[in-house]
Amino acid sequence: MLELLSDPAVWASLVTLALLEIVLGVDNVIFISIVTSRLPEHQQARARRIGLLMALAGRIALLFALGWLIGLTAPFVELFNVELSWRDVILAGGGLFLIYKATTEIHHALEGATEEGGNPGSATFAAVIVQIFLLDAVFSLDSVLTAIGMAEHIEVMIAAVVIAIGVMMVAAEPMSAFVKKHPTVKMLALAFLLLIGVALLAEGFDFHIPRGYLYFGVAFATGIEILNLIARRRRNAARRIARS
Repeated sequence: MLELLSDPAVWASLVTLALLEIVLGVDNVIFISIVTSRLPEHQQARARRIGLLMALAGRIALLFALGWLIGLTAPFVELFNVELSWRDVILAGGGLFLIYKATTEIHHALEGATEEGGNPGSATFAAVIVQIFLLDAVFSLDSVLTAIGMAEHIEVMIAAVVIAIGVMMVAAEPMSAFVKKHPTVKMLALAFLLLIGVALLAEGFDFHIPRGYLYFGVAFATGIEILNLIARRRRNAARRIARS
């Protein structure tokens, strides 16, 4: 352990991996924020904390199961001339679930005025926790495989995951409040989840979409939305000044 603490290369890999885990975890935080928004107000923060703690426990458990995890990449069946491993099946299943969930949330957001399903308090605590658990499993698999590919020591991997989850716990509350306050941001976040779901489904069938393309699209759309928010705030300020 002392040798690891005194090795600059270990510290460099820890910082790099922690930052990457935080970036990968943003998807998870957005999903948790959107799903928990349909719980009663007093249960939302608790559900977010439980969801992130489940993500932490799941990732650490997967890290200790390295041999089994690596075995998941071995093909076990061929479908439409594509060899599928259990990892592919999990990613494709998670992608389908994410597409379904994002689509239904968009539907509720647009039709929420006439349907009960889009209102806070319409979901049960247990149902939300189950949904978070299922998606945590998919995001954890992707995250842990990244950690295995970037670091050599299990201690470094666990430390990076703990740091990333800690940052996400701090960011979950303000991010959830911001998404709730700005409906257009929520719609943009749901579009991101839909995009991620398509990417996971494609990757499950051995069609890899470079993450750079996804991140560029997300960054570009986010930049446009930031400009829209700034313009909207200035218009509202101008209206308040005109009324006074």
